[in-house]
Amino acid sequence: MNANSPDDPPARPRRKGIYILPNLITLGALFGGFYAIVMAMNGRFELAAIGVFSAMVLDSLDGRVARLTNTQSTFGEQMDSLSDMVSFGAAPGLIVYEWALKGLGKLGWVAAFVYCACAALRLARFNTNITIVDKRFFQGLPSPAAAALVMGFVWVFDDHGLHGAHAGMWLVWLAFAMTLYAGLTMVTNVPFYSFKDLSPKRSVPFVVIVAVALAIALINVHPPLVLFAIFCIYGFSGYAVYGWRRAKGRPVSVIATSTDEPDEAGLHR
Repeated sequence: MNANSPDDPPARPRRKGIYILPNLITLGALFGGFYAIVMAMNGRFELAAIGVFSAMVLDSLDGRVARLTNTQSTFGEQMDSLSDMVSFGAAPGLIVYEWALKGLGKLGWVAAFVYCACAALRLARFNTNITIVDKRFFQGLPSPAAAALVMGFVWVFDDHGLHGAHAGMWLVWLAFAMTLYAGLTMVTNVPFYSFKDLSPKRSVPFVVIVAVALAIALINVHPPLVLFAIFCIYGFSGYAVYGWRRAKGRPVSVIATSTDEPDEAGLHR
């Protein structure tokens, strides 16, 4: 068969598509964050919290689905980061401001902005350090857990009929402290267990399945309080691990490989 002549038009490059299944899940997580903001604007803070927690569930699934179906892509990674910024950065900051922090005036929106900015910094650092961080740990509190701390706090108190400044300034200042804690902990180097070394393909003792069933039953007893308690324990666990490692003289950094690039060095320590 003859080769193409020089006069033939150049072949059109094949267009690259996107994988629909994992990206649909990511869009669902993005919708959860957007829905939460809309519900907060309408004073439905319980539904706003449910929206963020639903986004957390979907966010935990999209990457796993992509790996199981061999549909990972750079587009999906970038889409996931943008979705996380909306659902776990902007949404919790705006919701807690609307729920309580606006009673503090400038201090309120500054706290909400600090949380939002820390979420952006945390996600950017995560994307930068993903190849050099010990996979067993997160470097700083992951943004979904930070969002769960803030939204769990809002959900618990709103479920008991306590709403921001209407309940008293003590609740406003407590929300202020929780927002700053969650935001600033995201950008620390404190190690938080990632659970990534737990593979669904590995066999586990029977008692683990029993424990999971009991946990699900416990959550159904009172979802706001139980979920908030779980994420409070996780949100402080990193400092416990950090203190334990320091006391034992073990390295506290989760960076597995050092870098000699001067412009990157500050991200890894």
